[in-house]
Amino acid sequence: MQDKIKRSGSDIRLDIIFKAIAFLMVLAVIYPLWFVIVASFSNPQEIASGEVWLFPAQWDFSGYRELFRQKQIWTSYLNTIIYTLVGTFIALAVNIPAGYAMSRRDLAGSRFINAFLLVPMFVSGGLIPTYFVVKAFGLLDSFWVMVLPFSVSTYNIIVARTFFKSSLPETLWEAAQIDGCGTIRYFFQFVIPLSKSVLAVIGLWTAVGLWNSWFNALIYIDREELQPLQLLLRRILITNQSLLGAAMGSMAQELRRLSDMMKYAAIVISTLPIMLLYPFLQKYFNQGVMLGSIKE
Repeated sequence: MQDKIKRSGSDIRLDIIFKAIAFLMVLAVIYPLWFVIVASFSNPQEIASGEVWLFPAQWDFSGYRELFRQKQIWTSYLNTIIYTLVGTFIALAVNIPAGYAMSRRDLAGSRFINAFLLVPMFVSGGLIPTYFVVKAFGLLDSFWVMVLPFSVSTYNIIVARTFFKSSLPETLWEAAQIDGCGTIRYFFQFVIPLSKSVLAVIGLWTAVGLWNSWFNALIYIDREELQPLQLLLRRILITNQSLLGAAMGSMAQELRRLSDMMKYAAIVISTLPIMLLYPFLQKYFNQGVMLGSIKE
């Protein structure tokens, strides 16, 4: 058994410094999130007076009660879940095959396709032309307007293309051809199983974007039964601010307290589900980001 290399005092001190810096960075990221969760169960006056640090001074659920009294919130929550699941599936079904096709050296017209994809990435048509295009396709005020028009992402295609170029050897495709494997069969039986990391990366990026999306719903959706959670929470908070401006005296103080608590509660219920998803994809996420960043 080999002896362990003896470490010098300077090495040990450097390790302590680096670990302390890493701990402070983790704390700087985690504590604000924890504080928002704690604040959603705390009285705003106690927060303002500095009585709340790690745990609520007195538990108060009125913010969540008022938020969940809204009749539309469960429908909007379900809408957001469906938009996220369906939109992520469509984005993967579009961007992953496109990235694989772009990674093939024998793709005809690859330079033209590259330019065709890159130009819209930097030069957008703008909101009004996009609105007219969406309207022309009959997608206004429909379910599909949240998942179809913006499913193609040039950035995600480039990440997938770089991943396939750097991770899949050409000899694997040659061996599959010798065994009589066609392009489609090779893609589904070999490429997809070997691409879990890039699937997780693009899937997570897309899911987070769809979960937090509210502007597209604001522009393209009028029907309340189709509105996502983020847009409903925005409307609730704006309504509370309007009521707060019209109230006076003790009623104004109570409305201000409920409004502040509902803000924290809205942040928690809108971000916690997607944050709970990340630990399950962290391994693939880190691996995919690194492999997708290698450029030949």
